[in-house]
Amino acid sequence: MPESPALYAKIETFDQGFLKVSPIHTVYYEQSGNPTGKAVIYLHGGPGGGVSSHDRRYFDPSVYRIILLDQRGAGKSTPTACLEDNTTWALVEDIEKLREHLGIDKWVVFGGSWGSTLSLVYAQEHPSRVKALILRGIFMLRKSELRWFYEQGGASNIFPDAWDEYVKPIPENERDNFIAAYHKRLTGDNEEERIRCAKAWSTWECSTSKLYVDPVEVAKASEDIWALAFARIECHYFFNKGFFKTDAHILENVDKIRHIPATIVQGRYDVVCPATSAWELHKVWPEAQFEFMADAGHSAKELATTARLVKAADEYKTL
Repeated sequence: MPESPALYAKIETFDQGFLKVSPIHTVYYEQSGNPTGKAVIYLHGGPGGGVSSHDRRYFDPSVYRIILLDQRGAGKSTPTACLEDNTTWALVEDIEKLREHLGIDKWVVFGGSWGSTLSLVYAQEHPSRVKALILRGIFMLRKSELRWFYEQGGASNIFPDAWDEYVKPIPENERDNFIAAYHKRLTGDNEEERIRCAKAWSTWECSTSKLYVDPVEVAKASEDIWALAFARIECHYFFNKGFFKTDAHILENVDKIRHIPATIVQGRYDVVCPATSAWELHKVWPEAQFEFMADAGHSAKELATTARLVKAADEYKTL
């Protein structure tokens, strides 16, 4: 897939570091762009996906102090793929610890997919620290969303070929609950089975994330270390229902962020996080800018979606 011309040029970091956030976990962060500029934090998807140098390029480096964070167990954070003391609420407090560590008062928060979940929850917990929200591929970790993508009868009807590969590692008698079946294997003692299941789980998502299947994206799921962190952490969060007390936690707490400038960008043909979730959020939060991308799926790297995300970041440069 061609690269979006809307992206800013490739840049290097001016700072990289590790922050110990608990007795177990140390998280990696990096800064690029303008060291004295306006702060923006990029929250990656998954959970477990990690950040890459590409993620710096949505933001004008002459204006923004661009901060990327590998969440617990992901990317360069340690211990890799660790599930202990790894919850939504721990990640929210890690973001606050990083903000304080870097001496930042308020920042723009940018997140897509699981990153949109974490961005919304962080903003609801710490609204006074958020200048604006840029959200893509809305995911609120509700039962209906998990059923759609990980159980028979939703996304499986659109990508039946990829679905067949996803179900292969799971015995017939456990296919009534794929998240539980995968969780048992991804947290089990059989290393060979863990790797096999991690690759199958990750390949399913990578195969469905774009309107046109991207072989480069799919190939990423064959990397043992990345696939294991991605699959283990994702499945851990989904098995535990995001560690939310209610299924509609984010929708129930929209009033806390209603005043925050926000842009929601949603691929019309997003199979991973279907558009109904973004639409339901829009209906209870009409103050936020909302736009469907008519020719896009789930990925932030699809041309129209990339361009709209860059535009949103440009619009918030004056805050």
